[in-house]
Amino acid sequence: MSGKLYLVATPIGNLDDITLRAINVLKEVDIIAAEDTRHSLKLLNHLQISKHLISYHRHNEDVKTNLLIEKLLDGENIALITDAGTPAISDPGEFVVKEAIKNNIEVIPVPGACALINALIASGLDTKEFTFYGFLPLNKKLRANKFKELKKGTKTMIIYEAPHKIMATLKDIQSELGDVNIVVARELTKIHESFVRGKVSDVMEKLQDAKGEMIILVEGFNNIEEEKIDIPIEKQYELYISQGLSKNEAIKKIAKNNNVSKNEIYMKFI
Repeated sequence: MSGKLYLVATPIGNLDDITLRAINVLKEVDIIAAEDTRHSLKLLNHLQISKHLISYHRHNEDVKTNLLIEKLLDGENIALITDAGTPAISDPGEFVVKEAIKNNIEVIPVPGACALINALIASGLDTKEFTFYGFLPLNKKLRANKFKELKKGTKTMIIYEAPHKIMATLKDIQSELGDVNIVVARELTKIHESFVRGKVSDVMEKLQDAKGEMIILVEGFNNIEEEKIDIPIEKQYELYISQGLSKNEAIKKIAKNNNVSKNEIYMKFI
């Protein structure tokens, strides 16, 4: 009989943010697969848990996925953990999950801390619908294509970013999307946890020399009518066209935003 693969969420900062169920699973499994065994050992020592650890990360996932599947098929139970938060989100864990499912191995989520969700619920932005983009591509062409997607984003957009790249990414957001409303959440659940809210330009001023893990949340463009964003008609037109609207659709929305006739707006774009 095959073993079970447990996806165990661990704290994203504050070590108290681990569930009793997660602790029990970590105690009971045969093996713990960790993104960084040295990092995870600190948590396990804190919990007084001693288990066989296997390193499983982005650079060895091809080899180690096969090893983990073999052990699962041999009947061993494995807990998969990441450095912080919920495994398999912007994380190599997704590959072993797919392989486990292919091999009819039971996959069991053990919920807990998740950085993107904690950032979202405290952001003050729309939480009804959102889109998670993870880390933006570094390749220029792929990055440009991703920003084309972001320009059409009608829901709250969530992006992960490393501290040493945060300013470059914020500049890209301002250049490609405009001086939009954003929130940067940093050091969630830790001593220096903070949320910086405002236009991109304002946030960049406040984040000079900021350190710690960052999450960027960008307000969805569907709020332009609701909040009457004070931007020039020409910019509104560019925004709507970039979202895929036709010229007539864009003009209709602009007229509604500004309480003027469609003909008046139409004459500006003949």
